[in-house]
Amino acid sequence: MSPAFDYAPAPESRAVVDIAPAYGLFIDGEFREAADGKVFKTVSPSSEEVLSEVAQAGADDVDAAVTAARTAFTAWSALPGSERAKYLFRIARIIQERSRQLAVLESLDNGKPIRESRDADLPLVAAHFFHYAGWADKLAHAGFGPDPRPLGVAGQVIPWNFPLLMLAWKIAPALAAGNTVVLKPAETTPLSALFFADICRQAGLPKGVVNIVTGDGATGAELVGHPGIDKVAFTGSTEVGKAIARTVAGTDKKVTLELGGKAANIVFDDAAIDQAVEGIVGGIFFNQGHVCCAGSRLLVQESIAEELLDALKRRMQTLRVGDPLDKNTDIGAINSAEQLARIRALADAGEAEGAERWAPACELPSAGYWFAPTLFTGVTQAHRIAREEIFGPVLSVLTFRTPAEAVEKANNTPYGLSAGIWTEKGSRILWMADQLRAGVVWANTFNKFDPASPFGGYKESGYGREGGRHGLEAYLTPSKPKASEK
Repeated sequence: MSPAFDYAPAPESRAVVDIAPAYGLFIDGEFREAADGKVFKTVSPSSEEVLSEVAQAGADDVDAAVTAARTAFTAWSALPGSERAKYLFRIARIIQERSRQLAVLESLDNGKPIRESRDADLPLVAAHFFHYAGWADKLAHAGFGPDPRPLGVAGQVIPWNFPLLMLAWKIAPALAAGNTVVLKPAETTPLSALFFADICRQAGLPKGVVNIVTGDGATGAELVGHPGIDKVAFTGSTEVGKAIARTVAGTDKKVTLELGGKAANIVFDDAAIDQAVEGIVGGIFFNQGHVCCAGSRLLVQESIAEELLDALKRRMQTLRVGDPLDKNTDIGAINSAEQLARIRALADAGEAEGAERWAPACELPSAGYWFAPTLFTGVTQAHRIAREEIFGPVLSVLTFRTPAEAVEKANNTPYGLSAGIWTEKGSRILWMADQLRAGVVWANTFNKFDPASPFGGYKESGYGREGGRHGLEAYLTPSKPKASEK
C-alpha cells in the first residue's frame, strides 16, 4: 500500500498587511483617541500574539459618532441614488483590489483559514457592495412605495465570526438607502472594520457617513441606547439580542436581530452519500463552526446511519487543523479563550450525559486556541449538545425513521435560522421546506449565500431579513400612496 501524500506548508505571506501598533476610533472621517484614553489589545487566536492596541469607545465617543452621522445624514440622504451608488461601487472595487491584504488580516485577527477568508468572505463582501450599489437608484421599484425614505442614523453591532462580511451585510444596504452609520465591531476582531474605515476615506466617502467605534459590550450598549439612533441592526447571541430588544422597547427605533441557531442537516436514505458528507463537513466545520446557521445537528435516516457515519469519519480524518495562514489548513483557531472554554464545557457535558464522543487523531498547536473536529453519536433531544448552540466544530448526530419524525426533531428547538435537506426527491424537498420552521432551507447543499437572497430567522433566531431586496426594508420608511392613488 503506497503511503498517503504529505502536504508541505503553503503559508500566505504576512507581509502583505501592515498592522499599526495602535488604532483610534473613526469618527467624522478621522481617526481619534478615545475621550478617556482607554484602550484594549486585540490578539491573534492562533498564536496569542498581540496584533495591535485599539481605542475603547465610551459614552462621549459614541455620542460624537452619532452626532457626526446625524450631521452627515442631511447631505447624504439628499444625494440622488445614482450618486450614492458611485461611492458603493468605488468601495466594492477597492475591496477587490485590497482583497489579499484584507483576507490575511481577517485570518490573523479572527483565526479562520486563509482559504475561507480569501475564497468565501472577501468575494461576498465585495458582492454585497456591488449588489446594493445597483439598488441605490431603484428604491422606488423595491416594493416599499414610490418614494421610500431613509430612516436616519443606523447603529450597527456585528459579531466576531465574520467581521468584514457582517460589516458589508449591515453597511451596504444602509448606505444605499440613504442612511448614515455608526458601527461597532466585536472587541476580539476590530481590525478589518478599521481597515474598512481607511477604504471609506480612499473612496472619498463624505465625512460622517460611516463611523467606527471599537470597544466591548458596554460600547455596544451605549450605541443601542443612544437617543440619536433611528435603526438598530445586531448580529450575535440570542442573550444579547434579547437585551437589545428590551432596550429599544417603547422607542421609535426600528430593529433587526440575527441571532443564534441550532440547524438540522437532514439526510435521507436516497441521498448521495459522498455529496452529503461534504455538505455535512462544510456545514459544521466551516469557520471552525463559528457560524450562526451551522448544521450542528445531523439527522440521519436510520437505515443509512452506519454507512454515512463511516464515510463521515473517514472524511474527518483528512481535515487539517493548524496555522490559519497555511493554504492547506481546513480548520483554524477558535476565536478566543472564552469561546474555547464554552466549547469544551459543552463537549464535556455531552460525554457526561451519555453521548459517545469521537474525534480524529490530530496534533494541535501548543500556542493559541484550538479544538479538534468532533462528533457525538447516541445523542437524544434531551442532551445539552442537541439543544444549546455550541458555536464550535462539534456535531451532534441523531437518527430518524420517517420524514414526519425528521420534521418533528428538526423543529424541536427554540431556534429557527436554517436547515439542510439531502434527498434526490424534489417533492420531498418542497414538502420538507414547507414544514421546517427555519428562515433558510438549503437543498443538497449547505452554507451557500448570495447577496440577492434574504437571510434571517424565526423564534429565538431573531427577526428581520438581511440581503437582497428584503434587506433594504429595514433601512427605509415606506412612502404612503397619494389620495388619488387609493
